[in-house]
Amino acid sequence: MPSSSPLRRAAPALVALSLMFLAACGKSDDSAGGAGGRRGQQGTPEVGYMVVRTTAVPLVTELAGRTNASAIAEVRPQVSGIIHRRFFTEGSYVKKGQPLYQIDPSLYRAAANQASANLSSAQAASEAARIKADRYRPLAQAQAVAQQDYTDAAASARQASASVAQNRAALETAKINLRFTTVPAPISGKVGRSLFTEGALVTASQTDPLATITALDPMYVDIQQSSTDLLALRRALASGGVIPARANVRLLLDDGSAYGYAGTVEFSEVTVDTSTGTVTLRAKFPNPQGLLFPGMFVRASFAQATDPDAVLVPQQAVTRDPKGNAQVYVLGADNKAQTRAVTTQRTIGAYWVVTSGLKPGDKIITEGVGKLKPGQAVKPVPAGSPQKIRSGGGKDGQKGQDGKSGTGNGRAG
Repeated sequence: MPSSSPLRRAAPALVALSLMFLAACGKSDDSAGGAGGRRGQQGTPEVGYMVVRTTAVPLVTELAGRTNASAIAEVRPQVSGIIHRRFFTEGSYVKKGQPLYQIDPSLYRAAANQASANLSSAQAASEAARIKADRYRPLAQAQAVAQQDYTDAAASARQASASVAQNRAALETAKINLRFTTVPAPISGKVGRSLFTEGALVTASQTDPLATITALDPMYVDIQQSSTDLLALRRALASGGVIPARANVRLLLDDGSAYGYAGTVEFSEVTVDTSTGTVTLRAKFPNPQGLLFPGMFVRASFAQATDPDAVLVPQQAVTRDPKGNAQVYVLGADNKAQTRAVTTQRTIGAYWVVTSGLKPGDKIITEGVGKLKPGQAVKPVPAGSPQKIRSGGGKDGQKGQDGKSGTGNGRAG
């Protein structure tokens, strides 16, 4: 058809233009790919390392405990009678020897007076008997009186002297009972509520105390430690692997706050609780502000021993393999990163305590471990060294906008 002739004539030109466009696109893609490939090529990664050294590390134990008063005393009457007065305020602090109650003293005062009179009578009789015996002695020697009469007089004098001693003891007892009508505080501390009021009858043999006094300063904390852990510690001490430490104890209260005073371990029980399999350790804490009360649950942390040859590794240097086992990267002789399995026992601050897998002198990578692969060549520098930051121009040390070289002590993880 005539109308299609121009299309047939233009077709070769359109094909040629299409081929030229495709060729240009191919060159552009190749150029972009080459540039990208060049940017993707990176140099040897720089990593920070540290040299393994041993140090003395305390073996810190954290255990549950319960507070106990250092002393508890029940106030009890020593004599029977009616309570006349109460001298203290419930819940207040009382001192040892301070009067707390007054029991009716009238009967005991009368008994003391009677005992005093009996003693005076016995003393008078004893004096008469002694004089009579002294008078009979020379007469008996001169045989002016019968020897039996002198013997009887001397025996009467001795009996009278014994009666004086008996009455003196009775007077002392009466005075003690009279003194017991004033009931003092047996210890210093906080006194609880009074179980008896004024006018109540109390007896020396009653089962209920008048009140209870609790000493709150210092306070005891009874800590339960597993007998298995204690046995392992003692074996380590016996083998010389660790050395004993003076245990300063720190407390965490129920609300998670730290108690402001440190305590000391006083002793440990010599028997194991058969129901729990634990041994009780007792620590003593100052409590001047009265913050601790008996019966509180606390967490106690303390060091029972010190490991003199422990290896500390920063936590960021320890990674995990697919099985969850701990490992670190160490520098080989050819500056290649190699993985090594380690055993981590516990943490101390920002460090793991490594018990096996490392030895003094090993170089472990602590910075830049996130993208390392086993066997990869690295550029090691001491951990914490300033790191040069590459600027947009790709030159090390190029100054930034602030006119200073960009440096940092961390490496990409």
